[in-house]
Amino acid sequence: MARLIPAVRTAGAPRPGRMIVLLLAATYFLVPLLASAVFTLDIPGQGWTLSAYTRIVHADGFLAALTLSLGLAAATVALVLLVTVPAAVAVRLGAPRLRSVLEVVCTLPLVVPPVALTAGITTVLRWGPEQLAATPLYQTFVAVQNPSFPLILVLAYAVMALPFVYRALDAGLRAVDVRTLVEAARDLGASWPRALVLAVLPNLRGALLNASFLALALVLGEFTVAQLLGFEPFTVWVVQASGSDARLSVAVSLLSLLLTWILLLALTVAGRKRHHRTPRTKSVSVGVTP
Repeated sequence: MARLIPAVRTAGAPRPGRMIVLLLAATYFLVPLLASAVFTLDIPGQGWTLSAYTRIVHADGFLAALTLSLGLAAATVALVLLVTVPAAVAVRLGAPRLRSVLEVVCTLPLVVPPVALTAGITTVLRWGPEQLAATPLYQTFVAVQNPSFPLILVLAYAVMALPFVYRALDAGLRAVDVRTLVEAARDLGASWPRALVLAVLPNLRGALLNASFLALALVLGEFTVAQLLGFEPFTVWVVQASGSDARLSVAVSLLSLLLTWILLLALTVAGRKRHHRTPRTKSVSVGVTP
């Protein structure tokens, strides 16, 4: 017994190796951020000032680019979830053997570089108006390229976000007994859509939040596709603004990174609340389906 006491006392103590790794990781990530913050705050001849941040709201094109990116992000999240959630649930309930096929299809965008994807989209957009000029589909090609809200970017972003969204949903489905929930809801008189909405989706809240955050982060940080297609969402505006005002560009980048951290923190808090309420949520979800 005397030999076991020191081991028990030191089991919860942080190991020096872990502390060194954490310190190196923190230095690697925080030093560039601190240097960027100093660059935006310390202006030669003016000292420490917040002018680089106060000029963001009044910068030309800032609000329009930010609004466009947020709208594209919301549309992308809605589209990719609308496509992925029913497919993943249907495969798990009715055709488990097709799960590997669905996984391969949803993972394929990872092996396609954004430049190649953009080249294919450009080819289709160029071919469509030439071959379909005399058909009603011509207006469709014009509508999806509307600069005020380019739907073609939503379609491209949905394809790019598909692997990440599917992985998050698949992890959530693995942790939930979907078949039992659906069968219980059906026994209580719920239709298939009602069973999916009221019995399955509430128990996938954490997975849906993870998938939504991943898609949101991808859209807010994507540059290549939008730049090559000639549109100007938030990331393209930041790069263009850096040519005329470097401090403004760095300040906007830091604020966007801070916004991403806040979203991640909110997601973590929501996930913890869901974890504490999991047993109660399952019983309520099945009970309200009649």
